[in-house]
Amino acid sequence: MRNFEEKKKILILGIGNILHKDDGLGVFIVNEIDASVQNLPEYVEVADGGTLGYDLLPLMSGREKIVIVDALKVEDVPGSIYRFPAKHLADNNNKFSLHDMGVKKIINMLTLTGEEPEIEIIGIVPEDINTMEIGVSESVKKSIPKAVEYILDAAVKKHVINANI
Repeated sequence: MRNFEEKKKILILGIGNILHKDDGLGVFIVNEIDASVQNLPEYVEVADGGTLGYDLLPLMSGREKIVIVDALKVEDVPGSIYRFPAKHLADNNNKFSLHDMGVKKIINMLTLTGEEPEIEIIGIVPEDINTMEIGVSESVKKSIPKAVEYILDAAVKKHVINANI
């Protein structure tokens, strides 16, 4: 009989297409966290979700909390950071995440399986999602240290800030 490792309680999940510059900022940031953050609590897992869509369900299931890092579609200065509960996506009819239709559907599918983890979104306003280039723009790069701070705060602490940061 095979032993399966129990999933960690909290998942930090980066979403996006790294081939379209800032569209991949969620993936870029979680990879940065994975490579550079020392002493993550043992109950926190960091994952690159890329553009997997429904294939993310097994990764997301069995968690108490999920922090999704993504690019946001809002009228604001590129590099602006937002933090809000996932239910805010449903309440605002496709006004935020570049991927929120996919994110909303995945969250709905997760709920249909009977799971209801606390889900929080940390997003950054992109500058350029059209250029076919790996990497992020300077405005996003400047926001990364603060975004990492908010992501770790969301993953480690049990509170949610419902506002633009």
